[in-house]
Amino acid sequence: MDGTLVDSEPRWDIALHELARLLGGDLAPEVRARMVGTNEGASVVLLLESLDQPLEKAPEYQAWVRRRMRELFGEGVPWKPGARELLTEVRTAGLPTALVTSTPRELTDIILDQLGHENFDVTICGDEVEHKKPDPEPYLTTADKLGVDIDRCVVLEDSVTGVSSALAAGAVTLAIPSEVTLPGDLQVRTLESLSGIDLAYLRGLTA
Repeated sequence: MDGTLVDSEPRWDIALHELARLLGGDLAPEVRARMVGTNEGASVVLLLESLDQPLEKAPEYQAWVRRRMRELFGEGVPWKPGARELLTEVRTAGLPTALVTSTPRELTDIILDQLGHENFDVTICGDEVEHKKPDPEPYLTTADKLGVDIDRCVVLEDSVTGVSSALAAGAVTLAIPSEVTLPGDLQVRTLESLSGIDLAYLRGLTA
């Protein structure tokens, strides 16, 4: 979702930079890059570690981030280029579609109010699986709920964490890097954006 369907990472930037300043420090670019594709709990821990802050206060600061993100998401989040058109075509064709995100359900539903809950047969959030990305569990769980074989699924991801999860699950994986560059040794097909990408292209990936 974040960075793939919607351009929501800048909203996370705002909240995390604000929290860093609240803690008397700054969010280093390399630390922020490590947060992309993870969940809010992991992001808060990374921030606290980088600022030498006690980790026992992580739940308190995670709750702060959650409250701030509810406000920021509620202001609206723009689609990523080509994402709405591709999703519309896939849904019109009647293909089963799922949203798999590390974002918790409470925040995901705010975005889904904008994307359209009806556009997804299944949604799996970061607080609804035991093992989060990069573990394959989120995608394996999703394929099971959709009733499809994982190796016939095309997964669209933007981060190392998400791509690693999809590849480990055995899905056909397409990367559209957003905030961070993917390492060269990550064996995945990469696009600059979803602009111009259609259903025929996705079908070709599974041929």
